Amino acid sequence: MNYIISVFALIALIVTNPAYAEAKTKEVCKDKLDKAGKVVNGKDGKPVQVCKKIKVHEKVEGTKVPEKAPKK
Repeated sequence: MNYIISVFALIALIVTNPAYAEAKTKEVCKDKLDKAGKVVNGKDGKPVQVCKKIKVHEKVEGTKVPEKAPKK
């Protein structure tokens, strides 16, 4: 009997799993530079780019914390 109750409890936990927000990512590309600091061009004459994926955090708007009253 306890086994059946624990199975139903496990199924209930799986079904009611809270939704997690996915991390938002953004791809940022920059031109590749050589040791002299010049842009590296590919075979087609266009600059070679180095791309990275970064996480983007949303800025949360909030209320300002009130200042404490000066002590007497």
